[in-house]
Amino acid sequence: MALTESMVLDALRVVEDPDLHRDIVSLGFVQDVVIDGGKVSFTVQLTTPACPVKDILEAEARAAVEGIAGVTEVDLTMTAQVRERPNPADTLPNVRQIIAVASGKGGVGKSTATVNLAVALAEQGARVGLMDADVYGPSIPMMTGTNGQYPLTQDSKIIPIERFGIKMMSLGFLLQDGQAPMWRGPMVAGTVKQLLTDVKWGQLDYLLVDLPPGTGDAPMTLAQQVPLTGVVIVTTPHNVAANIAGSCAALFRRLNTPVLGVIENMAAMVLPNGEMMRVFAGKGGDELAAELGVPYLGSVPLDPEVSYSSDVGEPIMKAHPEGSAAEAFRFIAGEVARQASVVAISRDQSLVSSEDSGSLNFEPTPS
Repeated sequence: MALTESMVLDALRVVEDPDLHRDIVSLGFVQDVVIDGGKVSFTVQLTTPACPVKDILEAEARAAVEGIAGVTEVDLTMTAQVRERPNPADTLPNVRQIIAVASGKGGVGKSTATVNLAVALAEQGARVGLMDADVYGPSIPMMTGTNGQYPLTQDSKIIPIERFGIKMMSLGFLLQDGQAPMWRGPMVAGTVKQLLTDVKWGQLDYLLVDLPPGTGDAPMTLAQQVPLTGVVIVTTPHNVAANIAGSCAALFRRLNTPVLGVIENMAAMVLPNGEMMRVFAGKGGDELAAELGVPYLGSVPLDPEVSYSSDVGEPIMKAHPEGSAAEAFRFIAGEVARQASVVAISRDQSLVSSEDSGSLNFEPTPS
């Protein structure tokens, strides 16, 4: 019996995405099926280049097609295209996903996490932007070694500063050294909006937004004026940090912004003998995630090199790429991308279901 496309697609229906709980054919991942005698060529297009289960899906898809009688060769190409966030044409139409990183409390390493997650996503092949929304204490220039650089303009748009394969914008690039803005609420909200819309970001898969501490004008402006994919909450193993982070998550939920998950920073320290020592004994990120009913995205070990590398403008992902902290950020970046894909695809499926029933009433889920 001659091979047919339907035979190939039927075989691939046994391959299921572990997060979406549907097969890759019904999800539309399988494309460009070509049959030439006993050779079968096809493409599997995932929803992010940082997919943590890419290798598993590739192996399962290849095995499924190789198991068809008459197949002598399988040519499988793995690609990725990040799904769009809600209403992308309204604001920043060329940016597929906008993910805010928040903590509520200062000093938990939120900016450090944002920078290293951006680097990790870029290393996986994603087109990444990074916006520093902390207008009172912009730290991204120092952490990325771009202090003293001033952006150019083109067609009335600001050209972002680039390093590590990331496009960056911060108020710190626009201020003189040591200058501190003395602004009240409306000016803060307006500045955050300008840093988003007046910048020539170009085509991006992910724009990560480093929010200031607290639950004030900057995070509210972002959530209300920009269709976010979701927000990532950063905490440390301290009860105070966890409680404030929980309040921050509650704010975003009230603003109908999905909470993608919780990251625990400054977790257990790796001792020279290889043992793990938990320095702080407060509420952990896993506990907070369980309380909030959202995914636990992972933990970053307490390591003095993480802080030092940020201070000298070389993120730990670049300074010590094989270290435990870099490995943790790499893993967490995959989990963030995974949850963003789940939110985007769940939204698409909800819209299709609503259209079938004659109405459009999608509301983002909190996780």
